[in-house]
Amino acid sequence: MGEEVQMRQSVNLKYVKLGYHHLITNLLTICLILLMVAGAVEIAKTNPEDIRHLWIHLRYNLVSVTICFAVVIVVSTVYTMTRPHPVYLVDHACYRPPDHLKMNYAKVQELVRLNGYFDDSSIEFQRKILENACIGEEAYMPEVMHHAPLRVTMVAAREETEQVMFGALDTLFANTSIKPKDIGILVVNCSLFNPTPSLSATIVNKFKLRGNIKSFNLGGMGCSAGLIAVDLAKDLLKVHGRTYAVVVSTENITNNGYTGNNKSMLLPNCLFRVGGAAILLSNKSVDRSRAKYKLKHIVRTHCGSDDKAYRCVYQEQDDAGLIGVALSKDLMAVAPRALKTNISTLGPLVLPMSEQLLFFVKFAAKKFFKAKVKPYIPDFKLAFDHFCIHAGGRAVIDELEKNLQLTTLHVEASRMTLHRFGNTSSSSIWYELAYIEAKGRMRKGHRVWQIAFGSGFKCNSAVWQALRNVKPSNKSAWDDSIDRYPVKLEQVKGTTNLI
Repeated sequence: MGEEVQMRQSVNLKYVKLGYHHLITNLLTICLILLMVAGAVEIAKTNPEDIRHLWIHLRYNLVSVTICFAVVIVVSTVYTMTRPHPVYLVDHACYRPPDHLKMNYAKVQELVRLNGYFDDSSIEFQRKILENACIGEEAYMPEVMHHAPLRVTMVAAREETEQVMFGALDTLFANTSIKPKDIGILVVNCSLFNPTPSLSATIVNKFKLRGNIKSFNLGGMGCSAGLIAVDLAKDLLKVHGRTYAVVVSTENITNNGYTGNNKSMLLPNCLFRVGGAAILLSNKSVDRSRAKYKLKHIVRTHCGSDDKAYRCVYQEQDDAGLIGVALSKDLMAVAPRALKTNISTLGPLVLPMSEQLLFFVKFAAKKFFKAKVKPYIPDFKLAFDHFCIHAGGRAVIDELEKNLQLTTLHVEASRMTLHRFGNTSSSSIWYELAYIEAKGRMRKGHRVWQIAFGSGFKCNSAVWQALRNVKPSNKSAWDDSIDRYPVKLEQVKGTTNLI
């Protein structure tokens, strides 16, 4: 047991070191900028007579001039090659399905009973989950789920995903005036539905994207895949200059309803809802003036080497041969550990120096002087103005609110997104960002922390900084309901867990 605790401490320290490594890698750029600023200040202080004497000296010292000129060229080249190329979030669009796809509690419970797949125990279990889930009466289910008996087909699954992806992209292109032919990079993520041709190929075909587009399709990566897709797009934008990247995040409900009686596989039936988002990224300097955000950091943590973490969200067959996603009891122990590892790396990149000093004082007291002090939990409210926590379920939001010592306002976007749209998987963090924008709370300079969890097991973070006072985009998913939010959620006993 002692060895396990010691191992966890060393792992945490390793990830703290990793955070400082990322910070130090930018020191060369910082030093070069400071050197250039200092040189500019010194030049500003010189008077015309000093400049004249310097010119006379240089005229008769060709070697010094050549060396100085070579140094300037080398320094400029190093700076140009090593400086990070900024990635801008020009705009994002979240899909809002048509009203006839709204699914209230009464209709869900009726369909669960009429479908005839579930025994009395499973029906009662799903009823309790729905009551405790804090999902409102307006979240959406695909067309096939509105009828009994349930008839799932590949055609219906394709129709759902195409409606979501095309709807989000149509809104994105209309709001940004970007032509599909201008897109150089496309990354699509959908965890559980991966047909052939791929979903990325479906988008290329629909919008007639150019033939040399760099397209990627990510599958099986869970609810945190949206930030993985952004990270991939960011890396590609570093390589391919002056282009646009589009990220499309969604999940398919039609093809993944579970019709058995294994209770660990019934939770997704109750919480997952239709949704998706499209995000436009750019590395063009001219887009800074119209972009909403600048990407500051992405930190990804993968705990898949641990067997419990690997199997805590696992797609498999039950005893009757029916496929579903099983959620292990270890889930709510694995998720906080993954978060702790992730913020150990993220902390040095974003926390003010005062918080880092407090952390290291307590860490040193415990590590080297064996003092009996509790580990210091940094106050991330000093680093971020807004939090977008994956709306996987009540317990996910509750756990992060407690562990990060957040206020009700900080988790409002996550709770209201869960209530209005349900768990839309990897796109939920974008509905939350749209909620903050629709409320008019995003001001220039504000920093946003997006946190997502996913199977594997993964915890991923993205940090964005607002480049202006951000207004909601046209045709926002919240247009029809933002004035009614926030709503007071009934405090119920019990918790609902889902990643």
